[in-house]
Amino acid sequence: MAKDVKPTRKNLMEIEDRIELSERGHGTLEKKRDGLIMEFMDILDKAQDVRGDLADDYNSAQKKINMARAMEGDVAVRGAAAALQEHPEITTESKNIMGVVVPQIESSRVSKSLDQRGYGIMGTSARIDEAAEAYEDLLESIILAAEVETAMKKMLKEIETTKRRVNALEFKLLPDLYENQEYIEQKLEEQEREETFRLKKIKEKKEQQEKAEREAEAEAAEAEEADESELEQAPAGDD
Repeated sequence: MAKDVKPTRKNLMEIEDRIELSERGHGTLEKKRDGLIMEFMDILDKAQDVRGDLADDYNSAQKKINMARAMEGDVAVRGAAAALQEHPEITTESKNIMGVVVPQIESSRVSKSLDQRGYGIMGTSARIDEAAEAYEDLLESIILAAEVETAMKKMLKEIETTKRRVNALEFKLLPDLYENQEYIEQKLEEQEREETFRLKKIKEKKEQQEKAEREAEAEAAEAEEADESELEQAPAGDD
């Protein structure tokens, strides 16, 4: 990559600016990644609890519905279930966790009193009431599990995306920028040394020329003085 960069001071300044920006971005992404991981671990702990509760509620509901079928018969159980008039309502909202939008599920009319379930109180036994209550608890656990599992998946996806960006900066972009910076600095140093050497040679050549000119002027002055001296010493001619 460094071979494609022209070793100029302008390019060096641009690369230094990119390095500074990339380093800041790398630091910010690292903080975001670490924050997301911490939030994810909290959600994971909650998810494990919810999964355990969901399994317990499911097993409890299965036992109670089986007991109700055994004691009351399938016809009575199905009739009680069909009598339900008010169905649960579920609404979804969203919340922001470290820049990640996760769902927040709200439910209503899940748990009901005996008179809200629609079937006659006198025509059913406590077994059916217990089974209905167990399935209401199970439904609430399912709703909570759906919220937590979805949030966990979204957080995990964002963590992976952030990790890829951090790695791209740390192992690709920044090393290439450092390499370009070093390459340009070396080339500029070489150019500076060459320029210094050239200027030194020019200076030496100029000094030699000036010395030669001074010597020539001195020789010319000596020759002129010698000619004048010879003229002064020559005998005067006859008039």
